[in-house]
Amino acid sequence: MVLKIASETRRRCLRGGVCAALAVALGGPARVWAGADAPPLLLAEVLRGDVDLTRYWVSEKLDGVRAVWDGRSLRFRSGRAVNAPAWFVAGLPPEPLDGELWIGRGRFEELSGIVRRREPRDDDWRRVRFMVFEQPGGAGPFTERIARLKAIVARAGVPWLACVEQFRVADRAALQARLDEVVAGGGEGLMLHLADAPYLTGRSDALLKLKPLLDAEATVIAHLPGRGRLAGLMGALLVETAQGVRFQLGTGFTDAERRNPPPVGSLVTFVYRDLTQDGVPRFASYLRRREAF
Repeated sequence: MVLKIASETRRRCLRGGVCAALAVALGGPARVWAGADAPPLLLAEVLRGDVDLTRYWVSEKLDGVRAVWDGRSLRFRSGRAVNAPAWFVAGLPPEPLDGELWIGRGRFEELSGIVRRREPRDDDWRRVRFMVFEQPGGAGPFTERIARLKAIVARAGVPWLACVEQFRVADRAALQARLDEVVAGGGEGLMLHLADAPYLTGRSDALLKLKPLLDAEATVIAHLPGRGRLAGLMGALLVETAQGVRFQLGTGFTDAERRNPPPVGSLVTFVYRDLTQDGVPRFASYLRRREAF
């Protein structure tokens, strides 16, 4: 069944998603993001079922750190300020931007170390790019916002600001071919953005993600001891999802991570194949500790 995007989009605007008109009514993006609270962002649903792919723009899902620029300050999705060098921030335009801080495929841990430093290192930040894919509060459909983003980036004229490439696919076979190409090159997956969607925030099926494996987050409840070769080390984490589902996460760890596991109370990201009828992730494997970006 083809997703009823138009009606769903309207419902999400009314239920808390901020469309362009509502953003203006609230005083514009800068006012919406005032204070230390997390900025409202558009979050993706998982691509499932029969979707009319010709209605979407497609882009690579970058393995970076989400960041939002409100025209004056650069923040993580948590609302915390990004300690970027003054020259990096000075090169950004007055218009708000949403995107990913990124240095390349498969280099998340390296990037994480760079952007979390209290005192930024210029040499490290020269390798970081702000890859933008959305114009917060922007008017019109996503297709128009893409064009405006390209113009904004071109006017800024700095090498550390770029647009994420957006492209179209004709059918599911073409989408799968692009996914296979991205994954073979070390990429994470693909994002699909509804071409005629207004600017929205909150979780919406106007934005979909497609990956070989799904990912989610859970809170560490306890460390379970290892046996045999893992005696004396952490054997598994007992974790709980936001939906209240508890399960053991026992694969995907290095020995170093088993010696120094994520602490109780911390958030971890895991990948999995699908869910059982009881909502338990199948073939779950640890990916990384979720940093407080």
